Amino acid sequence: MRTRETPAPVRRPRPLEFTLTPLDNARLANLCGALDENLRQIEAACDIAIARRGEHFTLRGEPDVVRGAALAIQKFYANAAEPLSVDDIQLGIIELQKHGDASHATPRLLTRKHDLHGRTPRQVEYIKQIQEHDITFGIGPAGTGKTFLAVACAVDAFEREQVERIVLTRPAVEAGERLGFLPGDLAQKVDPYLRPLYDALYDLMGFDKVAKLFERQAIEVAPLAFMRGRTLNRSFIILDEAQNTTPEQMKMFLTRIGIGSRAVVTGDLTQIDLPRGQKCGLREALNILDGVRGLATLRFQKEDVVRHPLVARIVEAYERADEHREREQRQKDAQGQEGHGG
Repeated sequence: MRTRETPAPVRRPRPLEFTLTPLDNARLANLCGALDENLRQIEAACDIAIARRGEHFTLRGEPDVVRGAALAIQKFYANAAEPLSVDDIQLGIIELQKHGDASHATPRLLTRKHDLHGRTPRQVEYIKQIQEHDITFGIGPAGTGKTFLAVACAVDAFEREQVERIVLTRPAVEAGERLGFLPGDLAQKVDPYLRPLYDALYDLMGFDKVAKLFERQAIEVAPLAFMRGRTLNRSFIILDEAQNTTPEQMKMFLTRIGIGSRAVVTGDLTQIDLPRGQKCGLREALNILDGVRGLATLRFQKEDVVRHPLVARIVEAYERADEHREREQRQKDAQGQEGHGG
């Protein structure tokens, strides 16, 4: 007679309970957000469940994650003198999950975003290098903040009257056949390539102020080809998407820098759109200028990518699926070789 084994009971992690003290109803409301929206963001980011009664919280989930979420809630509560936005919550969670609290080590930047600071140790170091060097290269994948933080440093230098003008430029890699089909004059044709730089300026200074500074020509956004023959004094100059420059363009840009100016060059060497066989000006510059005094280079890694926590989990899920498919394919290949050998 066969007996059926009783499965062992599944032990669920014990919930973590804590109370926010001292009680401040205004801070508590700022922390939770309208209809507890901020708490829902924390739940989604950490993959936990949050129950609240007044200032008393109960968190359920994996023990390590729950402890981290409890620390995050307590930190948000301490900083909730003003209402916390969804962006504040998401960026704060990313910072605490990946790298701990880096805000105390970051130089404060004078922009419209009062809490703007490096979210990772490399972002903190990047800001310091920009402030301390005449030319800084920021190299790394998309989402690491290399362009946005460079524009923030430019705004900070302008607001502190360290420079008189901000100049933002990009190479227009499509300045051939496909670009010619777009409507308008040359400036209008290249405008889509410069749009991310406009967006960063509007975010950091406000639309009205940026528009006035454009009228005064205190801010200039232009394709790289427009830089030829100029010398830019007391300016903060940013060359974005520098992986799409030729060696000649890169040399031309670096020699435009005048007295009292500062320059930042950003790019991603894994996203080169130059024609096949064309040398990359950014890669060549990094090799030629290695060790030159007055220059700094910071290389971001994938760990520095700052994105919505849910997106990070989606990317991880796709990576696991890709690895599973690769394993299956290797197994099929191995079986096929064995069969062929037999």
